[in-house]
Amino acid sequence: MFVILLSVILDRLMLRPILKVMQQREGAIRSARELAESSRARAQAASDEFDAKTRAARAEVFHQMDESRRAALERRAEVLASTRAEVDKAAADATQRIRSQVDAARTQIDRDADAMASTIVERVLGRKAS
Repeated sequence: MFVILLSVILDRLMLRPILKVMQQREGAIRSARELAESSRARAQAASDEFDAKTRAARAEVFHQMDESRRAALERRAEVLASTRAEVDKAAADATQRIRSQVDAARTQIDRDADAMASTIVERVLGRKAS
């Protein structure tokens, strides 16, 4: 009977309070683990969302850069074509002016040659050539 009485006293005074504290600790640990897992999952979701937004922003920046590059190349081609047209026109105008000047110079040389020939003939012969 002593053993039974001692078992009952130990059970009520020591074992039950110790088991109760152990169960509370296990519950607290389980709760902390669940909270940690929940926090990890939220952090992972936030990280994934951040990565997705970063990728989208990067893609948008690359797209804008490509558009800017394309527009710059188009503008360059337009300026180059315009400049070539101006240069070609200036060269054609200059060529035409030079041709006109050459023709005028030839005409003048022909007149001067005729006049010189007449002058030479007059001096050599002492009279006007007929």
